[in-house]
Amino acid sequence: MILTIDVGNTNIVFCGFDENDEPKFQSRIATDRLRMEDEYAILLADILRLYGIKAEEISGAALSSVVPPVTVQIKPAVEKICGCKVLTVGPGLKTGLNIKIDEPASLGADLAAVAVGAKENYPLPAIVIDMGTATKVLAIDKSGAFVGGIIAPGVKISAEALADKTATLPLISVSSEPIPHVIGKNTADCMRSGLLYGNAFMIDGMVESFEKELGEKCTVVATGGFSSVIKPLCKADFILDDELIFKGLLAIYKKNK
Repeated sequence: MILTIDVGNTNIVFCGFDENDEPKFQSRIATDRLRMEDEYAILLADILRLYGIKAEEISGAALSSVVPPVTVQIKPAVEKICGCKVLTVGPGLKTGLNIKIDEPASLGADLAAVAVGAKENYPLPAIVIDMGTATKVLAIDKSGAFVGGIIAPGVKISAEALADKTATLPLISVSSEPIPHVIGKNTADCMRSGLLYGNAFMIDGMVESFEKELGEKCTVVATGGFSSVIKPLCKADFILDDELIFKGLLAIYKKNK
């Protein structure tokens, strides 16, 4: 089994793939910059036990991270529990991705992994929408090159900013079912509409603009925690793939094995 790990600003997600490259389990824990190596090791051991997986079944691991202080704690924790080297996505690693941006080495590990996941699993050209702590929309041209994208505030941090930077607006939940109307009738619904429909309309506009710049219709793939909430509100037709980043990590692992 190959263990793939995505260390994000909000969550750390583990996904294990069997010998047929089928996902065996997926588990998430909160990202905590204060946790030490042994604490992460204990959590991973508990997760494997929960899903009935023996540590010795894991023959390799690949990790992408956007939180360096957590990387230095979780990487040795995984190696301690699983007894295998952890491949960390970064400059110098083989990805099979031609990165056509101003500073290729600056491309985030998470963006590289989702781009590889899209390139390896879907027809090109492709647009990838990753809706996590930040909302990212990425473009991969028909040759398989990563040509750029956009980064915008995510749904959750936008909600937190509204509550934090205003005197009377409350902190609302945005993970529930979307409201049925764009025009809200109370403060909470007005905020929820602005956050959810606002992101949906942005996604529609970005897909249209990306396809115009790329010069052709694209496969559109969405991933990340809020993608399933936003999808029903969008006009653009896209595929939901919750395992896209892990498929990319698995492909990167195989290229560097």
